[in-house]
Amino acid sequence: MTTVGEHYMRGLYGDDDYPGHHGQQQSGGAKALAAGTAAFSMLLLSGLALTATVLALIVATPLLVIFSPVLVPAAITVALLTVGFVSSGGFGTAAVGVLAWMYRYLKTPEQQQLSSKAWAHQRLEQARAH
Repeated sequence: MTTVGEHYMRGLYGDDDYPGHHGQQQSGGAKALAAGTAAFSMLLLSGLALTATVLALIVATPLLVIFSPVLVPAAITVALLTVGFVSSGGFGTAAVGVLAWMYRYLKTPEQQQLSSKAWAHQRLEQARAH
C-alpha cells in the first residue's frame, strides 16, 4: 500500500507507471510545455512588478525630496516610539517571568510538601465522594 506522499513524489518526478495511477500518463513534451508556460508566466509577472516598482519610484522621488524635512524626523520618531514600546513590553514580560520563577524557587520546601499533601488529600476526598 502506498501513501499519498509517495504518489505525489512519483508524480512529481515523472514515475507515472505505478499502481493506482489509472493510466493518466502525461508525455514528457506535455510536462515540458506546462513547465515552460508556468515559467514564462512567472517571468512576465516579475518583469511587470519590476516595471511598476521603477515607475512608482520615479513618481515618488520628487515627493520624497520635497517632504523629506518632515518625513525623516517623523520616521525617526516613529521608529524610536516603536522600539520604546516593544522593549518596554519585552522587559515587563521578562520581569513578570523572573518574579514568577523567584516565587516558585523561594517557596519553602515545607510549603511545597504541605501543598502537595493538601492536593493529594483533596483528590482522595473527591475519589471517595464518587
